[in-house]
Amino acid sequence: MNKRSLVILYVLLDFLSASLSWAIFYIYRKIQVEPQVFGYEIPFDLGIKFYTGIVAIPLFWLTLYYLAGTYKDVPVKSRLRELGQTIILVLTGVIILFFALILNDVIKSYKDYYTSFFVLVGLQFILTYIPRVTLTTIVSRWVQDGKIGFNTLMIGSNERAVEIFRDIEKNNFPGSRLIGFINGDSGNEYQLAGLTRHLGSIKDVKQIIEEHDIEEVIIALDTAEHEAISSIINTLSECNVRIKAIPDIHDIVTGKVKVTTIFGTPLIQISHALLPVWQENIKRSIDVLFSILAMILLAPLTLAMITGVKLSSKGAILLRQERIGRYGKPFTLYKFRSMHADAEKNGPELSRMNDSRLTNFGKFMRKRKLDEIPNFWNVLKGDMSLVGPRPERKYFIDQIVEKAPHYIHLHKVKPGITSWGQVKYGYAVNVDEMIKRLKYDLLYIENMSLFVDFQIMIYTLLTLIKGKHI
Repeated sequence: MNKRSLVILYVLLDFLSASLSWAIFYIYRKIQVEPQVFGYEIPFDLGIKFYTGIVAIPLFWLTLYYLAGTYKDVPVKSRLRELGQTIILVLTGVIILFFALILNDVIKSYKDYYTSFFVLVGLQFILTYIPRVTLTTIVSRWVQDGKIGFNTLMIGSNERAVEIFRDIEKNNFPGSRLIGFINGDSGNEYQLAGLTRHLGSIKDVKQIIEEHDIEEVIIALDTAEHEAISSIINTLSECNVRIKAIPDIHDIVTGKVKVTTIFGTPLIQISHALLPVWQENIKRSIDVLFSILAMILLAPLTLAMITGVKLSSKGAILLRQERIGRYGKPFTLYKFRSMHADAEKNGPELSRMNDSRLTNFGKFMRKRKLDEIPNFWNVLKGDMSLVGPRPERKYFIDQIVEKAPHYIHLHKVKPGITSWGQVKYGYAVNVDEMIKRLKYDLLYIENMSLFVDFQIMIYTLLTLIKGKHI
């Protein structure tokens, strides 16, 4: 069973558990609570409310579980984590349902509220946790037995790397499926040679990760190679992989790191996460809902833009450009064409004030950012977010990275329709200005939160209302 199938099975079990829990609770209320209120037996009828509830209530629970990150990294879940997470989410969900659906019910005594609350908590917890812990136990056994694994790449070929290789062979790192190693120095002799495949050198790491579908990278370089480690981690920040590294003994003694296992060589996991899982999922949900709403509400304006572009000059209505997104992956950006069709006949060129390549209608669109309305389709597809650094073309990124290598940190997040750099700095007309704007986007990444996103969106709206060019 692959990882996608596991998530689907997990979701299906949660849906069925929540449906059964609500069905039993509904029947309990009909048989136990309502007769006490009215003083006589209530005819037992499974009407429209019952059938609506056993579908709608589970959807509420699935939404709550998704936002909390329950369905992330299902193959590596632990039973203890499962227990704690289920308890917290069940209590949270039942409190929400209680105030939304149950609090206004007619009751004989306030004790009925308490009884109903704990009955629903008990039903939801038991019926949810038992299938979950059963599935988690089975999956854990599959991981231990090697039926489920994660393609792993080793960076380094010293004694430490050999030690980790032996631990992987002994299954001290369940799930790690070593594909091969890449060397961390310029030497020609590697201690891992003959034990596993030599796939190349550090400069090839991104290509190797893509070719071999690598999910996990273990950095096993000497502590003296701190500069190299730092550079490698920066490069890996552009890749969607789990990063593990051997900590210094000083870090372990001072308690600065938490290791991923106590049975084999201690490894620390370096997280890409800039937001807690629940905030990341809420951010994505806001992206989707806002984009759908914007595309519906802006439909008349979209039609006007299509007409305006078509009448203003010859050429396609939509501009399609390849931009670089999260983890350095290219995607197609959609905008309304604001320039003449042959605007880049001499090669890629940034827009500037009073750009002669802009059509008259294009100038109007640019001032109010109306040319970017199709960006909502990119957000809906998942290529972009509402808020994030503006996506650039590889042609310009290569020039930026030569002067400011730290630009690659922007690829840790999805690019956005608006950004702190756009609000504070505006359009950049050359690479030097793009580098100056970079500090604002890095500041955003270091301080990412839903609150900051809302602030940037409000600033963007205010800036547009004032008619400023961003």
